[in-house]
Amino acid sequence: MTALAAAAVFLGASLQSATGFGFALVAAPVLFAVFGPQEAVTAGVLLGVAINLLTLATERRVPRVLRGEVLALVAWSLPGLALGALALRELPERLLSALVALAVLAGLALRLRARRGRAAGACTRSRRWSAPLAGISSGALSTSTALSGPPIVLHLLARGVTSEQMRDTLAAVFVGLALLSAPALLISGTFDVPDAIGALLAAGLAGQIVGRRLFARLAGDGHENVVLVVLAIAALTALAASAV
Repeated sequence: MTALAAAAVFLGASLQSATGFGFALVAAPVLFAVFGPQEAVTAGVLLGVAINLLTLATERRVPRVLRGEVLALVAWSLPGLALGALALRELPERLLSALVALAVLAGLALRLRARRGRAAGACTRSRRWSAPLAGISSGALSTSTALSGPPIVLHLLARGVTSEQMRDTLAAVFVGLALLSAPALLISGTFDVPDAIGALLAAGLAGQIVGRRLFARLAGDGHENVVLVVLAIAALTALAASAV
């Protein structure tokens, strides 16, 4: 079972390094099944720090981090982190999975609608409440399911950022969320490191290297299309799993 978890971490890390997100979307369901919710979330937090720090530190170019977005999203995540840790302790896993899936699908529908408006010449921009909503919800998802990415991805897509800005800004936000998630889990009594964390870290580092090469092949609309497809598949999978 540890080998299955390591394979999922490798694939998730490759996707994360290539597109800027997706690690938890691939790895979290398997980690939940193999280790249980608390160990899965704790592993996701620790792996998230390592993988995203590597993404920022190993580039041959200057990372294009939108610092204002990072500060706003991480700051707004603070109340969500506390709520998520409480939810992890109190709510059934299936309910959490279903809520995440429905939220992602709703966000995708809104994003596709915005893209149609953009194609028709309409002006699209993020609303004032977009960053607060993305920050709070991603914080809650970080400590309850380890799936912090979708709200932030949808927010940055609405902002019209480039693929480099998307990937690097996401990495910076995820590092901040992970560093804040650890104490939130400790305080709530849900911080539980799995015995196989060494093997999972090795798999994550290998996946990050592979994904870095894939990133160079994605650009423009191709990058956003991959992101949206992965989001849709992950949301539908989570929704199906919650109904079983």
